[in-house]
Amino acid sequence: MFSGVTGLFDRGQKLKGTVVLMQKNTLDINALTAAKSPTGIIGGAFGIVGDVAGNILDTATSFLGRSIALRLISATSADAAGKGKVGKETFLEGLLTSIPTLGDKQNAFSIHFEWDSNMGIPGAFYIDNFMQGEFFLVSLTLEDVPNHGSIHFVCNSWIYNSKKYKTDRIFFANKTYLPSETPAPLVYYRQEELKTLRGDGTGERKEWERIYDYDVYNDLGEPDSKPQLARQILGGSSDFPYPRRGRTGRRKTKTDPKSETRSPTVYLPRDESFGHTKSSDFLVYILKSASQNVIPQLRSVVTLQLNNPEFNTFQDVRSLYEGGIKLPTDVLSQISPIPLFKELFRSDGEQALKFPPPKVIQVDHSAWQTDEEFAREMIAGVNPHIIKKLSEFPPKSKLDSQKFGDNTSTITKENLEPNMGGVTVEQAIQDNRLYILDHHDPLFPYLRKINATETKAYATRTILFLQDDGTLKPLAIELSRPHPQGDSFGPVSNVYLPASEGVEASIWLLAKAFVVVNDSCYHQLVSHWLNTHAVVEPFIIATNRHLSVVHPIHKLLLPHYRDTMNINALARNVLVNAEGIIESTFLWGNYALEMSAVVYKDWNFIEQGLPNDLIKRGVAVEDPASPTGLRLLIEDYPYASDGLEIWAAIKSWVGEYVNFYYKSDAAIAQDAELQAFWKELVEVGHGDLKNATWWFKMQTREELIEASTILIWIASALHAAVNFGQYPYGGYILNRPTKSRRFMPEKGSPEYDELAKDYQKSYLRTITPKNDTLTDLTIIEVLSRHASDEQYLGDRIEGDNWTSDSQPKEAFKRFGKKLAEIEQKLTQRNNDETLRNRYGPVKMPYTLLYPSSEEGLTCRGIPNSISI
Repeated sequence: MFSGVTGLFDRGQKLKGTVVLMQKNTLDINALTAAKSPTGIIGGAFGIVGDVAGNILDTATSFLGRSIALRLISATSADAAGKGKVGKETFLEGLLTSIPTLGDKQNAFSIHFEWDSNMGIPGAFYIDNFMQGEFFLVSLTLEDVPNHGSIHFVCNSWIYNSKKYKTDRIFFANKTYLPSETPAPLVYYRQEELKTLRGDGTGERKEWERIYDYDVYNDLGEPDSKPQLARQILGGSSDFPYPRRGRTGRRKTKTDPKSETRSPTVYLPRDESFGHTKSSDFLVYILKSASQNVIPQLRSVVTLQLNNPEFNTFQDVRSLYEGGIKLPTDVLSQISPIPLFKELFRSDGEQALKFPPPKVIQVDHSAWQTDEEFAREMIAGVNPHIIKKLSEFPPKSKLDSQKFGDNTSTITKENLEPNMGGVTVEQAIQDNRLYILDHHDPLFPYLRKINATETKAYATRTILFLQDDGTLKPLAIELSRPHPQGDSFGPVSNVYLPASEGVEASIWLLAKAFVVVNDSCYHQLVSHWLNTHAVVEPFIIATNRHLSVVHPIHKLLLPHYRDTMNINALARNVLVNAEGIIESTFLWGNYALEMSAVVYKDWNFIEQGLPNDLIKRGVAVEDPASPTGLRLLIEDYPYASDGLEIWAAIKSWVGEYVNFYYKSDAAIAQDAELQAFWKELVEVGHGDLKNATWWFKMQTREELIEASTILIWIASALHAAVNFGQYPYGGYILNRPTKSRRFMPEKGSPEYDELAKDYQKSYLRTITPKNDTLTDLTIIEVLSRHASDEQYLGDRIEGDNWTSDSQPKEAFKRFGKKLAEIEQKLTQRNNDETLRNRYGPVKMPYTLLYPSSEEGLTCRGIPNSISI
């Protein structure tokens, strides 16, 4: 029982080490936001000495005795079976309090290993937890290893009671090896750990497990509750293909044997979940609290107590940020204790919930209504990568004409040319001056279903003209509805032109609103959810199943996976599920994710890289003379110009890194782990698109560099560009409404008369209603925030210990320095008033691709990963 104590006095020439760990935080967010875990919220690994504040252990004796044991494994000396020799079981000793590098709530303990010279150099270790609860193991550092020096083990993993595991928990030193270069004594351990992470594909997963496996999206609905909650299974079919999610193994529903039952907690491989000291835990906790507590309370206040379900004037909307919503005491008492929502209450004694003013109206309340701002947000807003060059006129459709009729645009040259300053359509196309925001094809097949509900919508096309001053000018908007006699008759379309006076100006404002509603839905379900969150999850699963933690590509990609599976699981529980936040407040409603699956049919991984995306959309051409290799046809295109700087920096860093570890293309083809990773990613993770010809073959360093760059771009810069501007732009619902509830009023109708008399009231009756607005604001205000411990591009949570190889570490430091230089360059661009698209009529500079940020609602900063 006291072997640890004996070690304090009989160390001899033992190998000295320091173990850093954290007790299970007593404010475990996963426990708070779901059913309690078996250990309880306060119990945890160190419940016997922990307290609510999560203070450090106050006595060294807490760990004396048989509580946590380690066994070193040799990387250079093998036993008779060829496996690295395993040292004696050694227990943690006393608490160390003088280590200056410890992070918040981390505790360091000394340990002394018996390690004879014939055991060689340690390269891994086993760990056993003999306590009832789990703890978070941060690292182990061995000092003065003979013939070597210090060895660092980066762990960052939850350790449960050893009886929970079928195989021993193992950690490897921060060495980096290709499979073929792994020291022979470690080969067995490397392979066995990957087998453990893959599991056997059966059974329901348990909280403490670390198994990565795939499943389709069959947990969005609840058909056993009521038929209306049944949802289409996404993935596994040609009609509704989808990226795979992490498998949980929950039982199937009684109503539909292909659908999975839902539960308050969703299994994640344990190290993918939040639940220690990260402040990002609080953002997720707040997000769940908002959806399950705050939003229902606000809806109740608006509909039942205030009896005022509509905004009547634009000033009513602005009052959300100026005066707030007065709340009854009983509602206030339930909402105000929730972190962050404390910040939203007025400080002048009024019991009112007041949202922060969105950036888009901080300088000018009405500039959002201008045509220039409407167009500018297509290249500098929260969905800046949809606009395309118009290369044929009139615009055509790719929809099946046999099924949907002729969907060619009805916009004519006569509609456009009066506002083109004497330039003809032919000249404008030849000179790259006509562009289109096309939200027709994805939406049109679903319009009849959507319009059968309380929402009313159009498929839209918007044509824009590139003016001499570099700004875009909208020329015409086409609104299309299904033909009353059937889809095969094609759409019924109307074209609307800009106007600045009278009822025509109000009609034009409504036409723009219908466009933005479509853009808001496409942004949230495709640009944001599908093209960042969902498509990255299979990469995370495949990486952990086939690339060892000591593999160079695992180390390269790991920072860009942080917390993504967890936020995706939360999204499936409260955001994109049946009757969740998105279905309830966005136009696409019950068909939201189903429609994103239809769009996924045309997803192309290679085209997600920024240069390829810009070329595909026709907004850039290759130019060898340019530092970026491209020439933008819209020169002042903030997202593209800033993004190309970030893209180039990522690719340069990845290129240095890959070429350090792979000295030839042959080494790529011979890397068994890399080939298994890529094969499974293509054939299973994105298996519904496995027959696409565009997938990299993964046979050359160039392919690996490009693929890694694309993935890092998606997880960092692309997600930042489409996420952290949500509240700054969309927090003012007039600027980015999410629903349309009425069709365009026709002359002679009461709605037309209302529009002529009171355009603000008519506009507000058409777009997102008050209840849904409060829901939207509450959610996107959380989604647009940065946590205090956010890990930004160019930074790593492990500090300088993520690898022992000096050249990659130096290259990474150069990457960080380059990003700082880019940020200065982008700041200078925003100070150049000749670049009108960078700040626009709303005087809101484009900062979404600034690499760094402070905590909070900043409208800037590129985190490493999709963590919120």
